[in-house]
Amino acid sequence: MSSLTKLHSSIFHPTLRKIQCQDVDIAAHNLMYPLFLVEDDEAVQEIPSMPGVARYGINTLKKHLTPLVEKGLASILLFGVVDKLPKDATGSNADSAENPVVKALPLLRQWFPDLLIACDVCLCPYTSHGHCGVLTDDGVIDNEPSIQRIAEISLAYAKAGAHIVAPSDMMDNRIWAIKKILRENKMENTVSVLSYSVKFASGFYGPFRDAAQSAPAFGDRKCYQLPPGSKGIAKRAAKRDVEEGADMLMVKPGMAYLDIVKQVKDDYPELPLFIYQVSGEYSMLLNAGKIGAFDLRTVLWEVLVGMRRAGADCIITYFTPTLLDWLYCGPSCGRCWLGCAVPEQIASLRTSRPHCSIGCD
Repeated sequence: MSSLTKLHSSIFHPTLRKIQCQDVDIAAHNLMYPLFLVEDDEAVQEIPSMPGVARYGINTLKKHLTPLVEKGLASILLFGVVDKLPKDATGSNADSAENPVVKALPLLRQWFPDLLIACDVCLCPYTSHGHCGVLTDDGVIDNEPSIQRIAEISLAYAKAGAHIVAPSDMMDNRIWAIKKILRENKMENTVSVLSYSVKFASGFYGPFRDAAQSAPAFGDRKCYQLPPGSKGIAKRAAKRDVEEGADMLMVKPGMAYLDIVKQVKDDYPELPLFIYQVSGEYSMLLNAGKIGAFDLRTVLWEVLVGMRRAGADCIITYFTPTLLDWLYCGPSCGRCWLGCAVPEQIASLRTSRPHCSIGCD
């Protein structure tokens, strides 16, 4: 009998098990926290379909972020939500001076100088029709004016202080348009483009559309987001964005598309790859944990490790505050709190803090 059929001798010791888990460590820099910003500076608006997630005004956002930054929060992804500013056919207030994201960016740069700030770029939260691009009179996507608006919004966010612009609209050639306008404004070397390259038309987005108030007024987004069963067009979408100059790529949603994550990472190992654990995934896991279907902590780490194993370099997740609590070692701890408190098979997950150790399990 071949020795290759014997596995137990490779995993009987905790350190041996850690050696078997390659490239799946999760630290604070592997997490990006999505946040919803509203016009009321003092607002904290709970989102019923996403327990534990809220929309914030800029002042309450500062209070919310301060302890998270102290625990190691490395990056955030901002979404604007408007209810007072008027919505129109071209999303005029996506880049107006009164837009909550535009107003917040210089303050966030001042308050948290080491925090990496990304901004979602799309028209749907700001258009009267709720679609992600400009429409023709017949109600279909008009691509050229759409990518022009996406580029203009990207530039506005860049000028306001965004480190990363992240177009989620799924219009053709928007990466080219964004790179062009950044280059024309001497900003191509100081602003990164994180493309929602492979974004599927998914049922997992439901709670997000409540949170962002961005559901389409008619129809759906299947004509510009990718079919859930597709693989070839996903490959084409990533290739297109790479050729147009995207600095980073994304697959969205997460759990149901890990084969696509691997496909994209295998094709473009040189580019950082993000995965978005979307609102429906968050709510599904959280609610299952609450009713006792499984231990949330164990299952969430299992899911995140699976995303890392598939090839994701950074995970966008609403669980980020919880994960930072699990990862964070308090100054008086002296031991790796995460490693002591979670199942041994994930004890190697660690932060980069100097007082943390992977040897405390």
